[in-house]
Amino acid sequence: MASVALSEAEKVYIMHGVQEDLRVDGRGCEDYRCVEVETDVVSNTSGSARVKLGHTDILVGVKAEMGTPKLEKPNEGYLEFFVDCSANATPDFEGRGGDDLGTEIANTLYRIFNNKSSVDLKTLCISPREHCWVLYVDVLLLECDGNLFDAISIAVKAALFNTRIPRVRVLEDEEGSKDIELSDDPYDCIRLSVENVPCIVTLCKIGYRHVVDATLQEEACSLASLLVSVTSKGVVTCLRKVGKGSLDPESIFEMMETSKRVGKVLHASLQSVLHKEESLGPKRQKVGFLG
Repeated sequence: MASVALSEAEKVYIMHGVQEDLRVDGRGCEDYRCVEVETDVVSNTSGSARVKLGHTDILVGVKAEMGTPKLEKPNEGYLEFFVDCSANATPDFEGRGGDDLGTEIANTLYRIFNNKSSVDLKTLCISPREHCWVLYVDVLLLECDGNLFDAISIAVKAALFNTRIPRVRVLEDEEGSKDIELSDDPYDCIRLSVENVPCIVTLCKIGYRHVVDATLQEEACSLASLLVSVTSKGVVTCLRKVGKGSLDPESIFEMMETSKRVGKVLHASLQSVLHKEESLGPKRQKVGFLG
């Protein structure tokens, strides 16, 4: 994880501000920084999105390819995650410095997103036990300024919303052999429902209080954080504690309640932006670096 060196005086200043519900950048403890979301930024993908959360910059591309269903789930497709920590994001990622973090993030995303309660995986099945759609989700960390998990989960949800999968027909001849036919019409496609796709809300414990959307400086003052994946209805689907410090049960319950409140607002805002952007169609102005 990217880190920043702070003096003891700077840490005390940040911690005292958090106790008074006034952070260094003027936010309250439950406030997010400005979030910029743009979809359909990479042309050779089935769906893509770029998210900027403060100076944290994430690019996600989704590629749909045909594969074989897993033996234990013969009538479902599945998702695969790959996370690339660019050395441009922070010098800590040079060489193989970002490999461990990339694997950690990919495993967390797999736990949260690759299940039927988040994504309707049965819609990805073409022919049970034979063919299914596999969604390869590639995450690229372009810049790191704290709160990576939240930014990545927002970008993944936006990219899945933007994903269009070609409609497929399975044709069977008189001999019983099957042939797969893909539609030539680019508008004849399957869209994934992202209504139940959760977003991650990371809460960092600083002193006696906790904050959401921590910056790198605030993360340096926190010994323990709680990652909570929350749906748009405020349902908690996954919990994960990170950091060397400990959390008492009362703090965990308080942090879960905060994540539910914050998560509902986050989902509502994201859905509003995604639908508004889609309603503009090709008329919308692309501002991304790949636009």
